Amino acid sequence: MSQTELEKLPVLVAGGGIGGVAAALALVRRGFDVQVLEQAAQLGEIGAGIQLGPNAFAAFDALGIGEIARSRAVYTDEMVMHDALDESLVGRIPTGEAFRQRFCNPYAVIHRADVHGSLLEGAQATGRIEIATGTTVQRVEQDGAGVTVLCAGGRQFRGQALIGADGVKSAVRRQYVGDEARVSGHVVYRAVVERADFPPDLRWNAASIWVGPNCHLVHYPLRGGEQYNVVVTFHSREQEEWSVREGSREEVLSYFEGICPRARQLIELPKDWKRWATADREPIAQWVFGRAALLGDAAHPTLQYLAQGACMAMEDAVTLGQALRVHHNRFDAAFALYQRSRVARTARVVLSAREMGRIFHAHGVERLVRNELWKDRTPERFYDAMEWLYGWTEANCLAE
Repeated sequence: MSQTELEKLPVLVAGGGIGGVAAALALVRRGFDVQVLEQAAQLGEIGAGIQLGPNAFAAFDALGIGEIARSRAVYTDEMVMHDALDESLVGRIPTGEAFRQRFCNPYAVIHRADVHGSLLEGAQATGRIEIATGTTVQRVEQDGAGVTVLCAGGRQFRGQALIGADGVKSAVRRQYVGDEARVSGHVVYRAVVERADFPPDLRWNAASIWVGPNCHLVHYPLRGGEQYNVVVTFHSREQEEWSVREGSREEVLSYFEGICPRARQLIELPKDWKRWATADREPIAQWVFGRAALLGDAAHPTLQYLAQGACMAMEDAVTLGQALRVHHNRFDAAFALYQRSRVARTARVVLSAREMGRIFHAHGVERLVRNELWKDRTPERFYDAMEWLYGWTEANCLAE
C-alpha cells in the first residue's frame, strides 16, 4: 500500500465513551476520517454525576464544544468538606469569581451522560465519524501498511492507526501491556435523587463531601438543581473484584454506623444503587506500540478521589490532536510527543488520587491531623495547591 493509499484509511478508535469520542473529535479536527468501534449495542454512559475542573472546560473549548457543554453544567459556589463524625467544617474552597480569574475557567458539576452527549453532538456534526456499535475488539495486528483490528464474530476493520480508548478493562492494553489491575478494596455506590426527595438542609450549591473513618459521602446538584448526585464510598469487608453491579441499601447502611445524622440521611435516599468495586493500575511509561496508542482509562485508570477521570481522558485527546498538528499528522512522531507529554502528569493524578483517598478516610489521630491540616487555610493557598492540576490548557499541553 502506498503512503497516499494509507492516508485515505480512517483512524480507528477502540471505545465510544468519553475518551473515545473526544479522541475522534480531536482527530477529525486534524483532518482525519474516524471509525469508532464500540462494544455496547448503543452509545451511552453509565454512571451519574461527575465534577469538572477548569481543565475540563479548557478541553471542551479545544475540542470545539465549549458552548454546548457549558450550557449543561451546574456552576457551584464552593467545594466544601465536613467531618462526617462531628459535622465540623474541615475545609472550604470558594469557586466563584476569584477562582475563575485564577484558572480562567469555572468549576462545575454535570451528569456524565451530558458530557458524553456534548462530545457526541460535536462529533456527529462533523460528518466524518462512523460509529460501529456492538463491536468487541479482540486483537490488533500491525504491518507497514497500517493496523487491522479483529473483532468478535469475525469482523475486521482497517485503519492507518489505532487509538485504544476502550476503558478500564481495555483489550488493547491487555494485548500490549498485559498488566494486572490493582483492586483497591474501596466500594462506591452512586445514585441520582430527585430534588423533591433531597433534604432541604443539604441543598447546597456546592460539591460537598463528608469524610469519615474508612468512608465518605458526596453530594451535589445536577441538571439545574432538579436532581442531586449522591455517592457513598467505604472500605469493603469482602475480597473485592473489579466490577459493577446492582447494590443493596442494607450493605450501605452496615458501613456507616457512627456517622452524624445530617450526613447519614444521604444513605436513606436512593431507591436504586449502582455498586462499583474500584481499581486502578500502576502507572506505565509506554502507551505507544507502533501505530497503536492508549488513551483515557485504558492508559491511566485512576481512583475517583481527585474527580479527574473524564478530565484526563479529554486532556489526552486534546494533547494527541496538538501533537499531530506539530508533526503534520505523522503518527510516529506525534505519538511519541503525545506519550512524552502525558505520562508524568497522568501518573501524578493516579498516585495523588490514592493518597487523597487515604486522607479522606483517615481515622484516629490521623483524622485529627487531617482536620488541622486544612483548618483556616485561605482560598489562595488552596488555589496554589491546585495549580498543577487546574492550570492545564491547550496552549501548555505539550512537553517542551
